[in-house]
Amino acid sequence: MSHDEVLHPETFPESPEKATMEGKNKFLGFWFFLGGETVLFASLFGTYLSLRHSTADGPSAHEMFGLDLVFIMTVLLLTSSLTSVYAMYHMRNNEFKKMMLWLGITGLLGLGFLSLEIYEFTHYITEYGFTFRSSAFGSAFYTLVGFHGGHVTFGILWLAALMVRNAKRGLNLYNAPKFNTFSLYWHFIDVVWVFVFTVVYLMGKVG
Repeated sequence: MSHDEVLHPETFPESPEKATMEGKNKFLGFWFFLGGETVLFASLFGTYLSLRHSTADGPSAHEMFGLDLVFIMTVLLLTSSLTSVYAMYHMRNNEFKKMMLWLGITGLLGLGFLSLEIYEFTHYITEYGFTFRSSAFGSAFYTLVGFHGGHVTFGILWLAALMVRNAKRGLNLYNAPKFNTFSLYWHFIDVVWVFVFTVVYLMGKVG
């Protein structure tokens, strides 16, 4: 069977994302990529923890941060991780349309998160004059949280490209690993956000 041939029930493998050597290589290679990303984010977290009290007489985390908005952002992103799980469940059951539906919902939830993050940054800048150049704390905050937001943006663009390119192709052994790799990436940025929520916002409020 050709790797780009649409999968039918009678020829459907148990794990289409790993049914070919190319798919297995993508899976393994992506874990190496995530290892590098983990080290990078760990460095940003370490820098933030070192500089979070260096406010240069500017606003502190305790003064600015409101957990209500951040809680909504967290719910949106964690829910999007769940919807991507549903999408992969339907992929493994050869239900292409349902997979695409849940991936679309995942993307919309990601857009909701990103919109609230942009609103949050705008609020800090206009209300407190808190910018990247305000202090070492400002630089560390916007680098860490903004870098995560950049990953969310990339994930949304990646998902949109996958959905558009494969909308009429159906599910096959060529694109199944691509959808699965996106799902792994999306779970990764959700896990990173849990650490951002804890280290930046919760610790910021309790001092």
